[in-house]
Amino acid sequence: MVPARRRASVVSVRLPPTASLRALESAARHLSYTRAAEELFITQSAVSHQIKHAEDIWKVKLFDRRGRNLVLTEAGQLLAPLVRDFLEKLDRALAEVHRQNENAALRISMVTSFAVKWLVPRLGRLKAGHRNLDVWISTTDDMIDLQAANVDVAIRLGFGNWHDLYTRLLLREYVFPVCSPRFLERIEPPGEPADLLHGTLLYRHSTDNCPRWRDWFRDAGVEVKSLPPGTRFPDTSMAVQAAIDDQGIALARSAHVADDLKAGRLVKLFNVFSPSNVAYYVCCQKGREREAPVAAFIDWILDEAQTAQEDFDRVGKGLAPC
Repeated sequence: MVPARRRASVVSVRLPPTASLRALESAARHLSYTRAAEELFITQSAVSHQIKHAEDIWKVKLFDRRGRNLVLTEAGQLLAPLVRDFLEKLDRALAEVHRQNENAALRISMVTSFAVKWLVPRLGRLKAGHRNLDVWISTTDDMIDLQAANVDVAIRLGFGNWHDLYTRLLLREYVFPVCSPRFLERIEPPGEPADLLHGTLLYRHSTDNCPRWRDWFRDAGVEVKSLPPGTRFPDTSMAVQAAIDDQGIALARSAHVADDLKAGRLVKLFNVFSPSNVAYYVCCQKGREREAPVAAFIDWILDEAQTAQEDFDRVGKGLAPC
């Protein structure tokens, strides 16, 4: 057993305030007081003051100026990684405490259209298999920092090149034209893809990398000089809903309409599919994929996605019209 006098000496080192530690970590990572100030939303002089405070407490010099460059001293090179590790562990511990205090809710972030058209209709199966899993869903089309946003799992549309995250492919996407059976009955059925240039097209004006109408017409071998006018929507789910409501022909994404095709709410027009450059991925911070709630959700959604992809490849992407 360690004597009381020795135990006291172990914890006698005085630590700077957390603000000083965060300023040190950021400045050491960027080797710039200016960039550290931008990251921490404080002034450059505040960063300098916080680091000077740490230097005074520890009685060491952490940074040197060599010309116009900022470099770590030998002491800084030794201490900065320890400070970074301490802050990361502190952030993870606090996030875990918050999660435990809020009934271990699993926070999932995704783009709105995917939530509406794909995930929400399947949530009943998730709850049936994991009754103790309390799911909180948030939607955004922005690329968020999972840790800063206190998000456990994200479903992202992109290229899958997020090397700082644990990432698994969910669904590959294709786009193709769809409309409701009732709308098709009201118009002269298009005989070839070029006929759609004279129809009522529905558009989306989001900034994602999925193919647009011009891409689909190109893949169909149709030269397009100008597209017909039509209503424009902020995301695919709204355009698809407008098509279900007999308002026109939407360029649909396969992940969004596989269920509507199977249920007969929509029919696809022609067998021309434009493959998307982007796909859906499920992501989390590295290491968290082993946590029970996160692992349960990832396993479940990968199974659901595999079934959905197989259904679409068999029915929606088949050679016969749906």
